[in-house]
Amino acid sequence: MKRERLDKILSNLGYGTRKEVKMMVKDGLVEVNGKVVKDSSIHVDPQEDEILVDGEKVFYREFIYLMLNKPKGVITATYDDVEKTVLDLIEDEYKVFSPSPVGRLDKDTEGLLILTNDGELNHFLLSPKRHVPKKYYAKVLGRVTEDDVKKFKKGVVLDDGYRTLPSELEILVSGEVSEIELVIYEGKYHQVKRMFEAVGKKVIYLKRIEFGPLKLDENLELGEYRELTDEEVELLREAVRSKE
Repeated sequence: MKRERLDKILSNLGYGTRKEVKMMVKDGLVEVNGKVVKDSSIHVDPQEDEILVDGEKVFYREFIYLMLNKPKGVITATYDDVEKTVLDLIEDEYKVFSPSPVGRLDKDTEGLLILTNDGELNHFLLSPKRHVPKKYYAKVLGRVTEDDVKKFKKGVVLDDGYRTLPSELEILVSGEVSEIELVIYEGKYHQVKRMFEAVGKKVIYLKRIEFGPLKLDENLELGEYRELTDEEVELLREAVRSKE
């Protein structure tokens, strides 16, 4: 970790604005390695230096990783003037890290969404070269058949002429309203919906249940989130490395 300004570090961790942090330092409320500091612009290494604010130790993390069970009606964005975004569901203690969604889910799609400020991992997980699998559960208007399974396995041609990569379609219920699970290896715009439209059917409910090696935590209600465990983060990193 490179050394950074003390006021920047404390501000990023939610201790206040740069101006507020500067006042705290002036008031003698901040210690670095056992000494009260009076200059908020000094450079420190938050992973090596011990920082106390009003007598309490500051625990620094460079990156955060969250798993969100996204509800319908919320857009996958960090900011919007009108619509409610996924970041509006996150508490301030995490917002200070400025996390971004890994990929996107449509406004009316539910399920597993990862948010992180680890830009490198975010980029690698979304790289078209790596083909990280994503599994969805869907309800489909129309009878899904074994013929559809074969078509999806070969790749279907979307409305813009693009042929998708081979995907894995599993039929759970075949009827007037079918229930399926689908694994895709790319992330084109409205891809799952457009794939079913290509075979004359319509998705009426869609939920992402897996992203790479991660499965949606069944204990998370819609709109709830939790931090990924160290093991889960490592699984994501391994998934990326295995595609290199």
